[in-house]
Order: sequence, then structure tokens, then C-alpha cells
Amino acid sequence: MGMLRLVWSNLKRKKLRTLFTLASVIIAFVLFALLGGLNRAFNVGVELAGADRLVTMHKVSFIQLMPVAYVQRVRGLEGVDDATHYTWFGAYFQDPKAQFGLFPTELERMAAIYPEYEMPEDQREALLANRTGLMVGRAMAELYGWEVGDTVPLFSSIYPQQGGEYAWEFTLEAVFTGSGNEADEMQAFMHYDYFNESRAFGTDLIGWIVTKVADPDRAEDVASAIDARFANSPTETKTSTEAGWAAGFANQFGNIGLIVQMIMGCVFFTLLLITGNTMAQAVRERTGELAVLKTIGFSDRRVLAMVLAESLTVAVLGGAIGLTLGAMAVAGAGTALAQFFPGLTASTGTLAWGLVLAVLLGLVTGALPAWQAARLRVADAMGRR
Repeated sequence: MGMLRLVWSNLKRKKLRTLFTLASVIIAFVLFALLGGLNRAFNVGVELAGADRLVTMHKVSFIQLMPVAYVQRVRGLEGVDDATHYTWFGAYFQDPKAQFGLFPTELERMAAIYPEYEMPEDQREALLANRTGLMVGRAMAELYGWEVGDTVPLFSSIYPQQGGEYAWEFTLEAVFTGSGNEADEMQAFMHYDYFNESRAFGTDLIGWIVTKVADPDRAEDVASAIDARFANSPTETKTSTEAGWAAGFANQFGNIGLIVQMIMGCVFFTLLLITGNTMAQAVRERTGELAVLKTIGFSDRRVLAMVLAESLTVAVLGGAIGLTLGAMAVAGAGTALAQFFPGLTASTGTLAWGLVLAVLLGLVTGALPAWQAARLRVADAMGRR
């Protein structure tokens, strides 16, 4: 208890300096939490990807369309359990700048390929019976205030109907949730037949194919077989695992993980210099006092522990406050930007790593001053007064 009181008294000795140092640590860890949440938002598709699913798209780009007939050919390949297709609709509700993922697909095959999308059975039956039925994630329904049975007018930034209207009318028949939080609930699905019969162009074309393989260990072999099936055709394909496809999609925005690491590396290197210099200065100012402590019986080990405790207190306290504020900021941003970044959350793993980093920061910045204080000789210290 006496050691804690002594550490706290030392930190209060230069209150302004301690507050500035604490503030710099807090700001650094707020930034750590924010950038961690942003990185997770860009990589959430990779985290949720299924190990037994492949994605096949046009060899040039996923915005290039493929014949829908390809799907049946994929289903006939050895090692394929089932396959379906998706197309980017470019949907928005009221604000053209707030587009979200609405995918025309074969809704009757969703349960087999994406078992993590769960919904009440009566909603599933109503969805399949209504050609203008819409299936949306729970998070999206809550964001827009939609309920089952609502008529939902959505707009496409790409596909007009045959009459030239870009407005499409749907009936919300089903709201799905991700079992074990393993599905992106900020997306929606519609019947491909309704879309295909009503659109003004691109009839019988699709965006990409999702294949469920019988044995995940043979996923690469199946992927090679799919691409070989369409080699030298007018529309060649490129197949990868769902995780690889999601990562490639995220990387179109840049290597977010590398950018985050570089920014945080610069921030924490600067923080090491600031905090380390502060601790070294604090020890130099107390050279005489440290000599007195050793004279009255403080061992070298106890002096070392005291200085390290001061450094750890600033780093861990600042880190905890910064991570808490950062997590609150990420939660607020995630709610406000849910339609753009459905995965914008501060994960438990990010916060845990932040605390570990705070402890390491305290140890590294306090190590040299603590070692110097422990090696201080009483006679030398008195001679400097």
C-alpha cells in the first residue's frame, strides 16, 4: 500500500506534465480502437466467409456478367454439392448515396448454400410464394424501420425496368438473422426470375456463382475444374474460395490492414519517444530523492519496481481510458454508418490487444529509467546535488 501511495505521489508531483503524457496515451489508444474497427469493417466479409464455398466470376472483373447457363454446368461437376448465382443490383432506399447489397438470386437454394441465414419457416414459405418478395437482414430491417408485410419501394442505380422506371416495388416477406453472428445482416435478396423478366437489359446474365463443395479439402481442385470447364470460351472464369474473393473485393479499396499498421506504427513510435523522455526526465529530477530512499533501506529491486510502476500506471490507465472512448466512438459510428460499414465494431480481440500493447508501452518506456535508477549509487547521486 505504501508503494502505491508513493507512486501516486510521484505522478502528482508534476501534474501538468503527467496530464499531457496521459492525454497523449489516451489519444493514441482512441486512434487504435477507431482504426481497428475500420480494418474489421473492410474485412468482415473474410471473417464470415464459408470454408466450403467457392465464388466464380468473370475472368476480367466481377462487374462483367456471365450467362446464367453456367450455373447448371457447375452443378454437374464432380465434388459440387450445389450452386447458385448472384448479381449486383445497386439498390438504395431513399438516398442514392446510401447504396446497399441487394442480390437477385434463387431464393429456394439459399437454405442449402447459406444455412447460417435463419428465419421463421412461415416467412420462408411466404417469400418463396411471392415473386416480388424481399428477404432482408435483421440489422437492415431495424435501420429502416421495416416490418414483415411492408411494401418496400427500392431503386436501382443500374437496372431500369422495361418501362424505364428505376423504382422496383417489393413486399418484405422474410427477415433473416445470422446464426452465431455468422452472417452479414446489412444485405437483402430478391427473386432472380422477377428481376430477369422485368429488367430492360442483360436478360439471362448473372454477376457471379457461389458453389458449395462436398469436401472443403478439395476446394482448390473443384475451383480448377470450374475454370477448366469454361476455358477458351467467350466468357472465361476465375474461381477462388469465398474468403479469397471477399479479401480481393476489400483490397480494391487498398490494403487497409497495411495502412492501419503503418499509421499505428508511426503513432506508437512517437508515443514511445514522448513517454520515454518524460519518464527519463522524471527520474533525473529525483536523483537525490532516490539516493535518500536507498539510504533508508530501499533495495535496487524496489526502486526499479517503483519507477516501472509509474510508467505502467500512465500507460495502462491511459490505454484503458483511450480504448473505452474509442470503443464508444466506434459503436456510435457503426450505428450511423451501418449501411456503408456493417462490420464497423470494436471487437473484443482488438481491445484485448490494445491492453497488451498498453502494458508493453509501460514496460518499454520505463525500462531504461528504471534500470538507471536501480543502478544509481548513493555517493554519486549525492555528488550531483
